[in-house]
Amino acid sequence: MSPHSENYSNVDLDEIDRIIIDELVANARISNATLAQRAGIAPSTALLRTRSLVERGILTGYHAEVDLGAVGRTVQALISVKLRAHDREKIDTFVERIPRLPEVLSMFHVSGGTDYLLHIAVGSTDHLRDWVLDNLATDESVGHTETTLVFAHHHGNRGPLPSDDSMS
Repeated sequence: MSPHSENYSNVDLDEIDRIIIDELVANARISNATLAQRAGIAPSTALLRTRSLVERGILTGYHAEVDLGAVGRTVQALISVKLRAHDREKIDTFVERIPRLPEVLSMFHVSGGTDYLLHIAVGSTDHLRDWVLDNLATDESVGHTETTLVFAHHHGNRGPLPSDDSMS
């Protein structure tokens, strides 16, 4: 969740906005002409509408997706981390340090028995073991970790939820 998402939870997105977002989520490299054609609008309108989505903070970036296996990161894991104590300074240090490590794909602050959930990708199970030992087990703020291997990762919907009118 982005820091600004609460500002947009009730934002009005019309059907054209939703089409533009869906098309860009599916392929951020789509040409403006193709985007306009798929949205049923003029290319100049598509450009203005896309710029508006960026200015409104709805579109926050365009990204390349890397095949992790193709770059030698064949082992992915989700690591649950429970902190030993909830000292603000130690939490801030942990939150500042961990996402900057090159193996970390994502870090989530979660509720329940786990404080943080890390998604990492490394080259081998030996590298995974060493990474956990070097970066978590030796961290005085970490009380417990649990590692789960990822066999497959399937993306879900990354755009807005369907509007109420389209669900009826």
